[in-house]
Amino acid sequence: MNILVTGACGQLGRTLKDVSTGYEHKCFFTDVREGEGIARLDVTSGKAVEEFLEAADVDVIVNCAAYTDVDGAESDEGMARLVNVTAPKVLAEAAVKKGAVLIHISTDYVFDGKAFRPYAEDDPPAPASVYGRTKHEGENEILASGCRYIIFRTAWLYSIYGRNFFLTMAARTADKPVLKVVSDQTGTPTYALDLAGLIFNVIDSQMLDKTGIYHFTDEGVCSWYDFAKAINEGLGHLCDIVPCRTSDYPSKAVRPHYSVLDKTKVKEVFGIDIPHWHESLICCIQDWENAGSRL
Repeated sequence: MNILVTGACGQLGRTLKDVSTGYEHKCFFTDVREGEGIARLDVTSGKAVEEFLEAADVDVIVNCAAYTDVDGAESDEGMARLVNVTAPKVLAEAAVKKGAVLIHISTDYVFDGKAFRPYAEDDPPAPASVYGRTKHEGENEILASGCRYIIFRTAWLYSIYGRNFFLTMAARTADKPVLKVVSDQTGTPTYALDLAGLIFNVIDSQMLDKTGIYHFTDEGVCSWYDFAKAINEGLGHLCDIVPCRTSDYPSKAVRPHYSVLDKTKVKEVFGIDIPHWHESLICCIQDWENAGSRL
């Protein structure tokens, strides 16, 4: 089976690339810029995508490409819309022509975060930011295309690559005696390696016919403050983590106060066990320390 992974320079794409080492299927990794083992592909160009799918005889597209700068999207909606809406539409339409399956990564930001219970897949989206709206519209473009698809909504994704909360806290707690972190936003940290494992498991288990939208994060619930404390302690840093409110740090985009996703459906349909976020954080810290100078 031939698999195309877009957005391969991002944290999930790079994690998938790591996991694919020695993989039985042929994987093609692409992004808007070339890199080691990564080809250039403009996923907003229908012609470019269709030509790539034909040349590589692609069976499965894993779309990790996304505009994820939540605050940046508020002032650059055009770029956010190009990557989060146009690209999924292009990939979905190309998938239809090729007969390929599209696995697309979406986000908890399609909800406004005002609930008091975990969000299920059939809860009505109500995005409160440009980022959330464009990701929701991207989902709708995939559904309207008629392609075979699996959409995974995830939240609080982190890894040993790129820009994310784990790496930010690792750096700041190393050299700051005190650090304030928001304690009134609740969700579930999700290690990119766990999501990558699910994606390849779905492909390997020949469950690509399980069309639909699924929620996937690690298990458990915490605040950003709790997550920061766990990172600080896990790394053996001595920074004093102090809780604060969202209102203490005004931002351009509205952040969901409650981003917990219900994972009942993904566990039942794909028969998976999901690790607790703290267990996965320990694994991430070990992976980060082992990676050392490679990063």
